[in-house]
Amino acid sequence: MTTESAVSRMRYVGLDVHAETITAAVAEADGAVHELGTIANAPAALRKLLRKLGPAEGLQVCYEAGPTGYVVYWQLVELGVACEVIAPSLIPTKAGDRVKTDRRDALKLARCYRAGELTPVFVPDPATEGLRDVVRAREAAKQDLLRARHRLGKLLLRHGRQRPAGMRAWTQQHERWLGTQHFALETVQLVYDEYRAAVRLLLDRVARLEQAMRTGVATLRREQQALVTGLTALRGVRDVTAITVVSELTTLVRFPGARPLMAYAGLVPREHSSGRGQWRGAITKTGNAHLRRVLVEAAWGYRHRPVTTGRLRLRQQGQPAAVLAVAERAQQRLCTRYRAMAARGKAPLFIATTIARELLGYVWAIGQVVERTAPGTEAGRA
Repeated sequence: MTTESAVSRMRYVGLDVHAETITAAVAEADGAVHELGTIANAPAALRKLLRKLGPAEGLQVCYEAGPTGYVVYWQLVELGVACEVIAPSLIPTKAGDRVKTDRRDALKLARCYRAGELTPVFVPDPATEGLRDVVRAREAAKQDLLRARHRLGKLLLRHGRQRPAGMRAWTQQHERWLGTQHFALETVQLVYDEYRAAVRLLLDRVARLEQAMRTGVATLRREQQALVTGLTALRGVRDVTAITVVSELTTLVRFPGARPLMAYAGLVPREHSSGRGQWRGAITKTGNAHLRRVLVEAAWGYRHRPVTTGRLRLRQQGQPAAVLAVAERAQQRLCTRYRAMAARGKAPLFIATTIARELLGYVWAIGQVVERTAPGTEAGRA
């Protein structure tokens, strides 16, 4: 069969996937679009539907990214069917369309997929997806820990208990001081003990999840493991940050340049331009919030003068020369730029966000060096 005849017989299937059901529609190459009905969200039902539609090489399937994850994608790939997961926010929508049903969603997916108007998302492999779950669970635990500490601190403040001057919060010295606090009322003492127990419990949870993150790196591909190690050569990027970056991005070579990666993280400025008028505002934030958060946290490390400390020097030991060169350029530029913007009176958060955007460019550069030369990859074997 020639390529032209194969395209003329291709059938484009749109799936509206829910937890219990899947509504399907198909767009034929000749222009016809019709509904296929609703089936159970189960592998057997999905296989039966696909058999009715014809051979796998004549099908192209898509569905929206959502809470059901990538399970349907992996099932279709295992069956040999081409599948893409679509970004919901980039699906074309008519301004006057006020009716939304599963059937209409499936028909629109099939129609737009045939027309090439849909934007697919990058689907990670199961190992990377599993590590991402651990990373996000750790992030949720950190947020819970912050709230638990706030509850404890506000309880102490309501009863006039303030830590001594010069004592930093949540250090070992602070923990010993908390152990000396007692209340006359039994009810208040009970609440205080419960709040302290909650903080200790969450500290243990965060520690377990961080250890699981470090252990989970061994399940990644060899080039991903090398990327985690390479990113730690950057100032402000320790193992937890590097693992978060790799779990959220999977690979950096899929980005043609640093600018698309910055846009993916939502770190580029908003823009409204028309004719000769041009306006730029704050960052878009239309991107991966988890990636953006860890980069802004890492950016604070560049507020001091460029110097390689003992911890950073230890992380850089054994790194390739090309990676160390990128890390050195990043430190020299970003530290200088941070201090220059601070001298001009820029707000600290504005400076950190700007530095985070540029830091992402150096992250991309290290990715190109490491992933294309890591042992076990095609580029590394060449």
